[in-house]
Amino acid sequence: MPSIPEAELIRLQANQAHVRNICILAHVDHGKTTLSDSLLASNGIISSKLAGKVRFLDSRADEQERGITMESSAISLYFKIRRRVAAASIAAAAAKASAAVPSGNVMDQSNDTTATTTTAGTGTEDSAANSGTSTPAETVAEEYLINLIDSPGHVDFSGEVSTASRLCDGALVLVDAVEGVCTQTHTVLRQAWKESVRPVLVINKIDRLITELQFTPLEAYIHLNKILEQVNAVMGTFFSENVLEEDYRKKAEKKKEQEGKGGKEGSTGLEDMFSDWHVETQDDSHIYFHPSQGNVIFASAIDGWAFRVDQFAAIYAQKLGMKEAVLRKCLWGDFYLDPKTKRVIGYKGLKGRALKPLAIHLVLDNVWKVYDVVVVNPDKEMTEKVVKSLNLKVLPRDMRSKDTRAVLTTIFSQWLPLSTCVLLAVVEQLPSPAAAQKIRMPKMLHPFETTPPEPTEDWEKGMINCDPTSGVVAYVSKMVSVPLDVLPKNKRKTLSAEEMRQRGRVQREQLVAAAKSAELGEVGVHLDVDEVVANRLQKEAEDKAAAEELEGKEALIGFSRIYSGTVRVGQRLKVLGPKYDPANPTQHCSEVTVDSLFMIMGRDLIGLDQVPAGNVFGIGGLEGHVLKYGTLWSAEWEGGQNLVGKGLETAPIVRVALEPEDPSQMAQLVRGLQLLNQADPSVQVLTQETGEHVILTSGEVHLQRCMADLRERFARIEISMSEPIVPFRETAVDAPAQIVTSSAMAVNEAQGRDQGEKLIAKSETGARGTIVATTANRHVRFVVRTVPIPEDLKKYLLDHAEQIQTYVEDKSRNAKNNSGAAVLTEEVETGEQAKAQKKLLDELTPLFAQAGEDWKGREKDILAFGPRRVGPNLLINQLGFDFSRNRNNSSADSEESNSNGGITVQDMAESIQTGFQIATNGGPLCSEPMLGMAFFLQEIEILDSSQEVGGGSEGRSKMAVSSGQVITSMRDACRLGFLEWSPRLMLAMYSCDIQTTAEVLGKVYAVIARRKGKILHEEMKEGTPFFSIQALLPVVESFGFSDDIRKRTSGAASPQLIFSHFEVLDMDPFWVPNTVEELEDLGEKADRENIAKKYMDVVRKRKGLFVEQKIVEHAEKQRTLRKN
Repeated sequence: MPSIPEAELIRLQANQAHVRNICILAHVDHGKTTLSDSLLASNGIISSKLAGKVRFLDSRADEQERGITMESSAISLYFKIRRRVAAASIAAAAAKASAAVPSGNVMDQSNDTTATTTTAGTGTEDSAANSGTSTPAETVAEEYLINLIDSPGHVDFSGEVSTASRLCDGALVLVDAVEGVCTQTHTVLRQAWKESVRPVLVINKIDRLITELQFTPLEAYIHLNKILEQVNAVMGTFFSENVLEEDYRKKAEKKKEQEGKGGKEGSTGLEDMFSDWHVETQDDSHIYFHPSQGNVIFASAIDGWAFRVDQFAAIYAQKLGMKEAVLRKCLWGDFYLDPKTKRVIGYKGLKGRALKPLAIHLVLDNVWKVYDVVVVNPDKEMTEKVVKSLNLKVLPRDMRSKDTRAVLTTIFSQWLPLSTCVLLAVVEQLPSPAAAQKIRMPKMLHPFETTPPEPTEDWEKGMINCDPTSGVVAYVSKMVSVPLDVLPKNKRKTLSAEEMRQRGRVQREQLVAAAKSAELGEVGVHLDVDEVVANRLQKEAEDKAAAEELEGKEALIGFSRIYSGTVRVGQRLKVLGPKYDPANPTQHCSEVTVDSLFMIMGRDLIGLDQVPAGNVFGIGGLEGHVLKYGTLWSAEWEGGQNLVGKGLETAPIVRVALEPEDPSQMAQLVRGLQLLNQADPSVQVLTQETGEHVILTSGEVHLQRCMADLRERFARIEISMSEPIVPFRETAVDAPAQIVTSSAMAVNEAQGRDQGEKLIAKSETGARGTIVATTANRHVRFVVRTVPIPEDLKKYLLDHAEQIQTYVEDKSRNAKNNSGAAVLTEEVETGEQAKAQKKLLDELTPLFAQAGEDWKGREKDILAFGPRRVGPNLLINQLGFDFSRNRNNSSADSEESNSNGGITVQDMAESIQTGFQIATNGGPLCSEPMLGMAFFLQEIEILDSSQEVGGGSEGRSKMAVSSGQVITSMRDACRLGFLEWSPRLMLAMYSCDIQTTAEVLGKVYAVIARRKGKILHEEMKEGTPFFSIQALLPVVESFGFSDDIRKRTSGAASPQLIFSHFEVLDMDPFWVPNTVEELEDLGEKADRENIAKKYMDVVRKRKGLFVEQKIVEHAEKQRTLRKN
């Protein structure tokens, strides 16, 4: 099959109605790349016999080796449909060719004839053509451009799924017919729902039901129905969430409106209104998948076939004397064919008869028959009969092949070609850019509005209407790193066959002309052969030197979607960063000149001069302006709108420290890390305070890919990698505290002994966790009480971390310097901040009231969240007066008692908060962040020794010294108060999903138990031999887990690990056996290992902290070495 000329693809970009932007989404190993291969073969990019084996879009070596996709890959495909229409209607059909795609099936043009669908202009006819004779008809061709993005299914690369779905208007969601709906299937469906991407369901690997599970057509039909129910249940969950959220918003607005009336009447009206309140009924039929709607494809990508019930409806409509539209609705479901009346009946019409559903009788039986005679029970005679009955033309040499799979693929490629079925469904079911943006853009521009307002700005109208004549608005979803020698300007141009023939004709004409000149005796120019050879050798040397110069160098290209306008090479555009705020239009905004434009064709790039609205493309010239993603905006328009959305990718949890093996190559490592940070949307690159270069990745596979990129592409040096650094959290519980044998607080106690007393000590009279602290210069004394946060309140702080972060950041940007003021009671300027503050207070008030008397009403006294001002730890003002530095205290008593000379209590507010932030960012166990701790500031006073501070520079110097010592004392007081409780480490946990057979179930359990995991849930998937296991596994024990479990089960089980949460390890790291019972059970050696202490010591050792470790422990025997 010939490949499609580049000019054809570029021409189709301008016809929005015939452009489709789609992505392929699925769980890992459900057949995405194999399906892509079949679609690529339809365009002649690869051989149809290699489809499913070459994995063309997996261009990386490690992708081919592992057999999984790691990076999103894009390619543009050409698809032509030829419609058979009556001669009288050719003109009308031609007029409609430039209009929007009709919503009906392209096969519904007449009762007697059906569509001839052609891929890449080859004339491959649909199997419906075999239904009988038809009247003479002519065809009208429609050409489409399909921009396809193949996305990864592995959970470590879910960030790539977010980038793919943001660029597309439709999606092919694949589900394995055997494994059914898996964890990543939920994730990709949610991502498609969030981005308003219309999905088409592809149930793939149906061949496994026949060859592996050996299902009958009836068993397969029941099994496929269950898969449909599972997928529809997931979609129904999303819909109900939206309905309930919208209903809650309406209810809150009504309640606020009713309360505004006030008085007794308002209260009575409120009760009457909500006494019979019910959720409004909404139509949800459009969100579900059903074969009769044409949005379900049954396929086997490895065998190259797929079908929708529409195709069989077109075949059997005339034979059964039914309208095709009616039969299409009956071909899947409880509908049966009465053998006597030849009529379709429902379930009630069976009257006890054992009839097959139409889906089995007319569809599945035929597919099963082909597999039976070709693969399951090979029979050449029956195969020839089947081929003849289907009116297929299979070459004798193909029929004689001993490879039954090759024969099967040959038959199905003519009878039910996969590419034709899938691309036809894409054209019919998925919207064009112009139609999709009318739905997607209002939600993207106004995500929090139930009913988006009418567009008023020119840029908003241009985006919603996908107007190519408007200003440019585009979204860069990620930066892709490509070798310089792949760019079109650096590639040697490959001549087509026609160009080579033309060149040959010109050369022959020149030779003939030269011969004629020689015969006529004309004097020509003398050519020196040696000079010609020397010139050729010089040119080859120059080309080789240029290629060597480009080798190993990378360029960054923006993977983008244009929503409005037409972008051209050389055009000036504004780049809006992810943090761009229209209120501050000069920040996070820069201008760039478009250096180059590309059509992305998998591993190759095609240079473009311009790209109109509605297309996916690559753009050069953004390096240094776009880090990972951003918005491109027309330079003529003022302001801008940030289009960067928040995906569902997993948070990076695994980190490693990197350094070059040769220290002189540090600059290359830094440059390589910069390129990696831009080219990978899921990785984070940090430089720690110690100077270490650290990368954070989503998992072990992601880490291995990043290291391969650094060593082979970006840095191109040998890199030394530390052991994976897994984060922990520190918390405390209300249990008897052990004697702290560690020297975590030894420094503070040593300072106190040097000065004759403990400056930071436990309060003798206060409650548990109360610490009295005095600064080293004895200027400031304060009392802090440490208390674990109740579970409900802690859960709220963790679940609403993003909401709290947004509020605190907005407040810090707009509020004046007001250290020491309560976070939730400080006056705010904007209405949005006031709403956010009221919402937080309303939600926190009942939680604080439930926590006990000490907590009741304290939500208004929160001074700070920590660490980094947004974490799940609280600093609460329990002084009884305002602690704000820039406010006048209303209490004269507090002003008099808490100010001596030049230093006041309010001057220490910022230092107290800073000490709290430092303490919560690094706890006393192993300097990991705290989680779920509250610190009540009960007392603070300025001691008499600090009355005469002095003025001028001396006063400022003493003030600075006091402030610094308050920070240190507050940090140590918080840590010592933490140790007064029973400390615990919190482990990062993976949620582990495994599908395996019963034979290796015990081995799977053994591997999980050995790595300190625990089983949460286990069930057998009905109708399959597979068990689905859900477990929790500590991240620190997960390295090598996937390889280990595959080795133990001989590849029968493969886990999916997703970061879930932090879980308390219920073991005191300072525990040692000391009671009589413990000593009797364990002995003085404590044979049972203290896992918490082991983890704590490993982290302390890595960070260079003191580790209490005995070189010789429990020595009983001395070993004497005899000298030789």
